[in-house]
Amino acid sequence: MTKEERHLWYDFLKIIPFTVNRQKVIGKYILDFYCAEAKIAIELDGAQHYESEAKKKDAERDNFLNKQGIEVLRYTNIDVKENFDGVCQDILNHIKQKKR
Repeated sequence: MTKEERHLWYDFLKIIPFTVNRQKVIGKYILDFYCAEAKIAIELDGAQHYESEAKKKDAERDNFLNKQGIEVLRYTNIDVKENFDGVCQDILNHIKQKKR
């Protein structure tokens, strides 16, 4: 895991009252984090995700996951570094909304 993934995992996802798995395999993809209860994938993107080929692959991946009924939440590493509380709140809001 990257530094930002470890921070999100140990300081938030591991302790929330919902089960979140890390490095979850779905189809041919490995998700950074996955909450099966809410069918939400959480992806942290580094700078390489902004290159055109990576954007195309991410779009294909998101499309596949969406067809499986999985919502994909994407955050940048910078989001985690500079707005950790906001990222955590956004994730929690999405999970709670899906759990209704």
